[in-house]
Amino acid sequence: MRLAVFEPDIAANLGAMIRICACFGTGLDVIEPCGFPLSDKALRRAAMDYMPEGGYRRHDSWAAFRSTVPGRLILLTTGSSIPLHGFAFEAEDTLMVGRESAGVPDAVAASCDAGVRIAMPGGGRSLNVGVAAGIALHEALRPV
Repeated sequence: MRLAVFEPDIAANLGAMIRICACFGTGLDVIEPCGFPLSDKALRRAAMDYMPEGGYRRHDSWAAFRSTVPGRLILLTTGSSIPLHGFAFEAEDTLMVGRESAGVPDAVAASCDAGVRIAMPGGGRSLNVGVAAGIALHEALRPV
């Protein structure tokens, strides 16, 4: 299981996802370009001392990333009708989140193998991308 982040806009959110991946023992892929200079300094505050354990792989573009995905690519999106808790994840899946400001382009969404959504019974539009990634990754790793 891996987490992929498509063109992140906010360094603190990416830092939080580095920490999440380190705590859950999963890999992280960062698909560039980012909306900030991608450096250890930019991520240090949110990632804290988790950077070595939770390191990440950088990909220069969507095309460069897509060719490396070993299993299915599952998009976390508010536009899906498939609930996260009802999806059957597999060990080789990569769970992907989009940009904070715009999600992913339609062509990127169409190339994913599936899309899932987090139920929000309180009626909100969306969650912070780092929070959503943590919820989704935890569910994806839950034993059946």
